[in-house]
Amino acid sequence: MKDGIHPKLNCVIFVDTGANTEFVTRSTLSSKNTRDIDGVSHFVVPVDISSASHPFYTGKQRALQAEGRVQRFNKKYNIAATPQE
Repeated sequence: MKDGIHPKLNCVIFVDTGANTEFVTRSTLSSKNTRDIDGVSHFVVPVDISSASHPFYTGKQRALQAEGRVQRFNKKYNIAATPQE
C-alpha cells in the first residue's frame, strides 16, 4: 500500500440503540467516546439501525398492500373501473 493515501483504521464499537446490542469491529469512523476492551481503546459509535434491529433481518417485516398502484390511484380519486366512451 502507498503511504499517506489510505484513511486510518480504528477499533470501533457500534452500539445499536434500538436493540441494545454492540458490534466490535474496525472502521474508519471515530468519536469522542471511547471504551477499553482488553487494554485496547475502542471508539463508541451509536447507530439507529443494524442487523439486530432491522425488520428484514429480524423477520418482522410489515405486510405489503394487496392492491396494486393503479387500484389505489383509482380508489383515491374515485375513478370508475368501467371504460369511458
